[in-house]
Amino acid sequence: MGQLTLAFIGDIVGRPGRSMVKEHLKGLREEFGIDFVIANYENASHGFGLTSKNATELFNAGVDTMTGGNHSFDKKEVLPLFETMELLRPHNYPDATPGTGKKVYEVNGVKLGVLNIMGHYTMPMVDNPFICAQKAVAELKEEGCEAIFMDIHAEASSEKRAMMMMFQGELSGIIGTHTHVATDDFQISEGTAYLSDIGLSGCRDNVIGMEAKIPLQRFLTGVGGHFNVPNQCKKILQVAILELEDGHCTSARKLKVFDDGRRIETEAWLES
Repeated sequence: MGQLTLAFIGDIVGRPGRSMVKEHLKGLREEFGIDFVIANYENASHGFGLTSKNATELFNAGVDTMTGGNHSFDKKEVLPLFETMELLRPHNYPDATPGTGKKVYEVNGVKLGVLNIMGHYTMPMVDNPFICAQKAVAELKEEGCEAIFMDIHAEASSEKRAMMMMFQGELSGIIGTHTHVATDDFQISEGTAYLSDIGLSGCRDNVIGMEAKIPLQRFLTGVGGHFNVPNQCKKILQVAILELEDGHCTSARKLKVFDDGRRIETEAWLES
């Protein structure tokens, strides 16, 4: 058992998101004594999936492992990367799907399990996320993991909250991704940190990190199109930092770092 400082970055959207990670992450690691960084990659390459080049870019910027979601396989070149890089995809994809959604890392003498689960509502057809998570958590504990972190990639906040109710007191942290819109419910309950959605890292002055033209066209006419990540925009980096002791979260904070030099820090509330 031991102490561990863990950081999580949600959906990194395109070049603007990657640029904020490259500019700020190494400094944040030093400032807060972060031992291990998890980031969600599913929108990292122009908003859809991940290329080998961009994966290398993010690892070089200070990310240790990356989780995915419904866009994990948008770039087919990602498939062999599951064998050569520290990449996860939602664990409740069928067993025949390339890659895995859970991995174990040794950090500061602590065995850390990282689990990537995807919800059901509006998502691709996958296995039951709750049953899959129960089995995966049991397996991680059998492997000796003192700390376990889950990225729950889901549209519905009810699914994310239900996952918290099922695992509070058992996991170190459960943080949601996918909607790109940050929620204001960061808390620690029974040693488990929970946040429904951490929000995107990337452009903050448009529609979920994408140029507004096509989303507006779709809402006004019902006719969609290809979403594009702007090359020029106002940017944000959103990071959750968890302090763990003996596998339990004792304190947590959320950082919002803006490209204009501002920084907002909020503490997770502690449930009594």
